[in-house]
Amino acid sequence: MRRANKNAGRARRVAAAFVLTCFTVPHGWAAGCDRPVYLTFDTGHMGIAPLVAEVLQRQQVKVTFFLANERTLSGGSSLDDTWAPWWRARAAEGHAFGSHTYDHVYWLADRPHGHFLVRPSAGPDAGRRLDWSTADYCANLRRSAERFQALTGQAMAPLFRAPGGKTSPALLAAARSCGYAHVGWAPAGFLGDELDSTRHPNAALLAQALHAIRPGDILLAHLGIWSRQDPWAPAVLEPLIEGLKARGLCFATLREHPVYRAWLASPKAAR
Repeated sequence: MRRANKNAGRARRVAAAFVLTCFTVPHGWAAGCDRPVYLTFDTGHMGIAPLVAEVLQRQQVKVTFFLANERTLSGGSSLDDTWAPWWRARAAEGHAFGSHTYDHVYWLADRPHGHFLVRPSAGPDAGRRLDWSTADYCANLRRSAERFQALTGQAMAPLFRAPGGKTSPALLAAARSCGYAHVGWAPAGFLGDELDSTRHPNAALLAQALHAIRPGDILLAHLGIWSRQDPWAPAVLEPLIEGLKARGLCFATLREHPVYRAWLASPKAAR
């Protein structure tokens, strides 16, 4: 899981500069939802996961989850058997799911001969710098999908989000070669739950999001951030959903996103 950046100014610049790194995203459309936004959650310490599920059920909102096997508050991991009932319930509710790399693997740099310098933040190699081939990276992407299917009996979409949103054209091409499209987020969709809660209180994050989010935006949040003292959910999540609905916006999964819907129907995504 990404920890809050100690340099809040740098975090803001990164968020503002980040755009979808795989495609240019037009305003979206989904059946019955003509002004959609696409709320997504990356795994984390899972401490707020039950609260997130309650809000999504109450608001009848479908989202997309990106899964990595990260350390949890309970001392286990987000894809261990303890969390199997939670993931099965979300799958039964009709949410969408993509890979966040199994070991929450940060891309650091491209290397010669199609290799990459990476650093997992979970798993047995957490904190180590590793030299990975395309095959290594693809295997880690697929491992999340395989684990999700073992937990739920459902297939994961061939979509992924690189931890930290850190990628390169070479990494994106490597992932596409094994059938995965990358999903970033809109600048306004950076919901700020990774930021220091003293400098970025929940009320300010909510106000900013309600002001800036537009139809077609992909929104980013997490199922728990270790370093944020004042949890983002449920304080921001339900008021955000209600406020966006009041503005005439609706919620859809990335299965309905015009770009990713086309990707999911493509031969490469069926590999």
